[in-house]
Amino acid sequence: MTDAQEPVRALALGDIVPNPNQPRRHFDPTSLAELAASIREHGVLQPLVVRPGSNGNHELVAGERRWRAAKSAGLTEIPVVVLILTDRQAMEVALIENLQRSDLRPLETALGLKQLG
Repeated sequence: MTDAQEPVRALALGDIVPNPNQPRRHFDPTSLAELAASIREHGVLQPLVVRPGSNGNHELVAGERRWRAAKSAGLTEIPVVVLILTDRQAMEVALIENLQRSDLRPLETALGLKQLG
């Protein structure tokens, strides 16, 4: 795996193909619509992780919800980090991104929204 300090760059959404071994199988349409609305308003806040694919494209490793929502929001490019990964490393990154996530508790969400005024 290459250094985690790889630069973020913009990549055309059409140059990214989904990972056929993506561990997430269900993408809730309502949640994707909400994410697309957020992306329209704020942009993509966290870059996707991709790896070089065949035919000059890039295979998505982490961030398929953001990729789908960005397409729905009408974006043509998205921020990415390109890493050189084996199939095993790509699966590890995909799993880690989903398993290491810790959503805010309802009280934390409420306090954050209160601070926004």
